[in-house]
Amino acid sequence: MKKTTLLLASLVFSLAGFSSPAARAAGETTLKAPALAASLENSRWAFTLPNGRAGWLGFSTENEKLSALLLWGSGHPRSVAVALKNDAVELRRAYKHTGKNGAKLARTDLLTARQTASGTLAIDLQTLDENGKPVGRPAAFTATRIPDLPPAPDLSKLKYGAPVKLIRDDLSNWESMNPKAYNGWTLKNGVLTNTVVFPDGTKKRGANLSTTDKTFKDFRLAFEVSLPPNSNSGAYLRGIYEIQMSNSRQENAHQTMGSLYGRLAPSTNAEKPANEWQTVDIILADRHVTVVLNGVTIIDNQPVLGVTGGAITADEFVPGPIYLQGDHTNASYRNMTLTPIIKELR
Repeated sequence: MKKTTLLLASLVFSLAGFSSPAARAAGETTLKAPALAASLENSRWAFTLPNGRAGWLGFSTENEKLSALLLWGSGHPRSVAVALKNDAVELRRAYKHTGKNGAKLARTDLLTARQTASGTLAIDLQTLDENGKPVGRPAAFTATRIPDLPPAPDLSKLKYGAPVKLIRDDLSNWESMNPKAYNGWTLKNGVLTNTVVFPDGTKKRGANLSTTDKTFKDFRLAFEVSLPPNSNSGAYLRGIYEIQMSNSRQENAHQTMGSLYGRLAPSTNAEKPANEWQTVDIILADRHVTVVLNGVTIIDNQPVLGVTGGAITADEFVPGPIYLQGDHTNASYRNMTLTPIIKELR
């Protein structure tokens, strides 16, 4: 462990109140670059973006230099440029912006983060154009340090409660997450199916489907899934961790069938061909995940470093729903049962 004392953060998320940089300056420390880098090493941070989406930031050290991965609402954590500037760390997120007439414009989000007296990160955000000039209005938000991960639980000592059947005789325990989007979810003969791609090749952007019960904590989730060719769906645990449902091996293994999307790759390929029913058995316990696909353990009690793209919140310590991704392609689910973990018997 580094000698530098790590500033402790509150478990309570300060995710609201996007104040101006000037209004927050009094609460900032004067921690200089070397001490700031040491305090950030191997730290992970959660935040809510000004647009309301969940974000995540993780620091590590490579070749004695501070590096960072950034999750910006959707997609997966990506490497960003890092520079230390006196009492702040600057992060630069480069991307393409679709402008008028469909033109692709180079944009960079400049994030300037300073550690506060309470141990949070006060982050100022300014978008820059291809010439480095500011575009749009600046924004500000707060990131909270994520507590260190506990040891991996002993799965043989988990105590379970009564199982909860999630796919029932009707859809009364499910709801669309976007009432304005096309809802392609139907239930017939115990099979919950999303249809957004049609035989004539047309496609609609569908809605994600969430359980109305949003009180799930740690649990075992078992179901069967059938995926047509070129499919892309997912099951979100507590609404924040996506287990990818896809029938095609992706170039990035962290995005393929059974992966914890963008974070944990399967140890082996256990998926079946398109349109075949596959069994999925997942255990989420103490921020560790196990995935068994078609009887093969492909993720074995591995630590979860943070939320995945599409998470409904950045807070990993609140209960949440199961939600199924329905905004990409067709997918069918059946025999879905959640069994809550009551406690770990140590």
